[in-house]
Amino acid sequence: MKKLVMATLAGALALAPVAANAEFVNVLTGGTSGVYYPLGVAISKVIGEKVPGARPSVQATKASVENLNLIQQGKGEVAFTLADSLADGAAGKEEAGFKAPLTKVRALGGIYPNYIQIVASKESGIKSIADLKGKRLSVGAPRSGTELNARAILNAAGIKYEDLGKLEYLPFAESVELMKNRQLDATLQSAGLGVASIKDLANSVPIVVVEVPGAVIDKIGAPYLKATIPAKTYEGQDVDVATAAVPNFLVTRADLKDDEVYAITKAIYENLPELAAAHAAAKTIKVENAMKGSPVPFHPGAAKYFKEKGVTP
Repeated sequence: MKKLVMATLAGALALAPVAANAEFVNVLTGGTSGVYYPLGVAISKVIGEKVPGARPSVQATKASVENLNLIQQGKGEVAFTLADSLADGAAGKEEAGFKAPLTKVRALGGIYPNYIQIVASKESGIKSIADLKGKRLSVGAPRSGTELNARAILNAAGIKYEDLGKLEYLPFAESVELMKNRQLDATLQSAGLGVASIKDLANSVPIVVVEVPGAVIDKIGAPYLKATIPAKTYEGQDVDVATAAVPNFLVTRADLKDDEVYAITKAIYENLPELAAAHAAAKTIKVENAMKGSPVPFHPGAAKYFKEKGVTP
């Protein structure tokens, strides 16, 4: 009996460090029909497999702005965000959804670019961005990263929200459902190429992918970049379409331990094929680009990993 008790105690002590080191890692994503969510699921799986003691979970959110505010509040460990939302958060722009500068948010690494994808039903007659005037448009959830992109693009194109026939603040999937039911003429979605919601729409009704002219992008400036939606990205899209792109970042909390963030960063950037298998947008993630253009400082744990890889800001 004594030997049995000693063996039991030894086993309990052996397990104790694992339990003590167990860390919850909540990954903040976006709507389930976007790109952030499936990539967040893949990141959660990689962290669970590669980071000893990690207990990952995935949370669907309204994306960039909500994610940044949740990180500031200590309610997440890894979050997706657009670079312009991150810059607005660092500056504490109230009109963008931030009550004060986000002092507790740190960059974990750059990932793939979001493409501004304006998609209209063919029967709407919309062929250019100017044609959106008087039409029914959804610009994403209120004060989401997508909606902030919509404001910037439309303003630069000389279009105010008041110029639209109808304005809806809806997530991707809901916008598509209204378009299928002929209750909307167009949707603006900021996401990786091949986003599920637009694929669904293009497979259901004839569409037009609307160009965002280079002059509009030049007027906005950084972090907006000129980009192209390649032909055949969506059913019925037979030609390349010029548009704008905005980089995406993963961010984390400043108060997390350096070794924890190092392990998470290493797990993500050394398992990129697993992320690409979850969504094609992740195929453009490259470790050598991970420190480019962040509006906020990098977490020391992430910076340590990238330094080992020869990557610098």
